[in-house]
Amino acid sequence: MVPGNPWDGNRLGQHHLAVHLAERIPVLWVDPPISYLTPLNDASAAATLRGDRLRPVAPNIMCLSPVTVPGVTRPVLREVALRQTRRAVRRAVEALGAHVRATIVASLNDMLDVVPHAQRVFFGTDDYVAGAALMGTDARWLERLERRQLAKADIVIAVSPVLQEKWGRTRPDTHLVPNGCMAEHLATADEAPVPGDVTLPGPIAGFVGHLSDRIDLAMLEAVADLDVSMLLVGPRSPTFEITKLDALLGRRNVQWVGPKRFDELPGYLGAIDVGLTPYSQSAFNQASFPLKTLEYLAAGRAAVVSDLPAHRWLATAHVTIADTPQSFADRTLEHLAHAWRPEEDAARRAFGARHSWGARACEVERVLGLGTADDRARAA
Repeated sequence: MVPGNPWDGNRLGQHHLAVHLAERIPVLWVDPPISYLTPLNDASAAATLRGDRLRPVAPNIMCLSPVTVPGVTRPVLREVALRQTRRAVRRAVEALGAHVRATIVASLNDMLDVVPHAQRVFFGTDDYVAGAALMGTDARWLERLERRQLAKADIVIAVSPVLQEKWGRTRPDTHLVPNGCMAEHLATADEAPVPGDVTLPGPIAGFVGHLSDRIDLAMLEAVADLDVSMLLVGPRSPTFEITKLDALLGRRNVQWVGPKRFDELPGYLGAIDVGLTPYSQSAFNQASFPLKTLEYLAAGRAAVVSDLPAHRWLATAHVTIADTPQSFADRTLEHLAHAWRPEEDAARRAFGARHSWGARACEVERVLGLGTADDRARAA
């Protein structure tokens, strides 16, 4: 697996998918390359440079951290770093004595053919071209990389219906395997103690995620205008709507508790009564599949969400779609005023469990032909 994020970073979808795939087949996780100068700007990378470049990180998962020349984002040095990374992967495979069945690349990195004769799988997680501005990258260059991945891959997997439709114009055989959730972990939300730093009175509307340019801040402001309790959990982008966000966080009925570890999430999800997914209507968001919506449901919470194709694809009454800030706030208030019914919470958790990362891993195995007959039948 060649994702776009390191194993020791935030636990994103590819981490959870790797863990579940590793229950039945060994996984080699390849970190993005770093240089010996990286710790000058990122102190957390120092541990990677001190430790083994190839090391076990989870049951049946080995992690490779390729170390390359500085300046890996510059055109010429980027090619040098790519060659060094590819060589490091091949050496790791040889050291492990592994027979690689598939190379899954969840980025635009030119790594699909790094291991000869393995299945080449492009696992597309975003509309990379639409996100060029967010990444500060040239859209035309990203479009060339995207076309190369689609042409080189034996198998193309998209995480959202929009991406499947877009890439399906070039690759009609594109498979849809949406994002999932850690349903088993989040299902304990009702039993988890309320974190001590949550001081809002109930009922509480909650947002769990990154406060960044992807968020429609007007939707959160509209909820706060109703004077209901609103809990915000997650990191804050230092460049996102600084003045407006400061004003929102300064309201007496709004509490921001900052970023939290994944193992702490059940407690914070247990503290809220309805989950919020207020994504803006950008082209990048239209092609996304928000994990947080499924996480709310897996914890037994109703979800009020903005109008995205992924939310419509879920086709469930457990998700309430709103297309304006006022309707978003109104639907949130309706859920907060709704009398608690344990059978509704149980139904939401059951729905979330059907969309777990374990289920998604079975779907990937089916597409790749890696699972057992029972696994493939269950995924189908």
